Amino acid sequence: MNIQWFPGHMAKTKKLLLENLKLVDVVIELLDARIPVSSKNPVIDEVLKSKPKIVALNKSDLADEKVLNMWKEWYSSVGYASIFINSIKGTGINQLKNKMRDVMKERIQRDREKGRIFRPVKAMIVGIPNVGKSSLINKISGRGSAITGDRPGVTRGKQWINVNNEIQLLDTPGILWPKFEDQRVGINLAITGAIKDDILDTTELAASLFEILCANYPEYLVKRYKLTTIEGKTGLDLLLEAGKNRGCIISGGQVDMTRIASVVLDELRGGKIGKISLERPEDILH
Repeated sequence: MNIQWFPGHMAKTKKLLLENLKLVDVVIELLDARIPVSSKNPVIDEVLKSKPKIVALNKSDLADEKVLNMWKEWYSSVGYASIFINSIKGTGINQLKNKMRDVMKERIQRDREKGRIFRPVKAMIVGIPNVGKSSLINKISGRGSAITGDRPGVTRGKQWINVNNEIQLLDTPGILWPKFEDQRVGINLAITGAIKDDILDTTELAASLFEILCANYPEYLVKRYKLTTIEGKTGLDLLLEAGKNRGCIISGGQVDMTRIASVVLDELRGGKIGKISLERPEDILH
């Protein structure tokens, strides 16, 4: 499956990050806990350099807990404290706030020594479309401040949000990079909804998902879609059987592949198939 992403405004990713970076003291890098590799902007570390950064992995309630623990150990091994959150329910938000205070402590102290007691510390949240930036801001600030939506790219422009007298958050539009060097990245982003379905072949995408699930979560796949067996079958074969079992039939008794593909992707994104991680630390791309 060949997924490419070339909207003109996405090519400005690096420039936008550099411009906003000048305005803030600390960056919160928000990743999708199910795909920490694919949801990471490849230029972020290059752009940030020595700027303080906190890694927060959202949608952790949808991810495999065993794999989350693997990621926690990996981030610790490379010098980052990983914080797993659910920006809708608020899980992990207090831990994130505490981490922000820890990171900002030295800056606040330096400001006080210079007599700037009331200058708020400014933080920027960066992340791909649909990763939950606006929902996270709303939870941190305790009110519906940011624009939210369930489709990629809802945030329209940069917004400053006052959390309290000490902290201001900068929300920016979700940005993807101009090209995926590894097609696994594009597939993972598409499966989890970071790329709009209307530009994709959803049947092929759902078939790719079934092949991933066959390799890592076969028991979930068999149980959810009442499959007879997965041995020796392609993802497309299994999707066809799932469509029959779910009654996704059109005239002539044919399976409506577009409909069953939509069902499968919606169920994955909603956590109905099970707690699933599509990436593990050994999948880190070099």
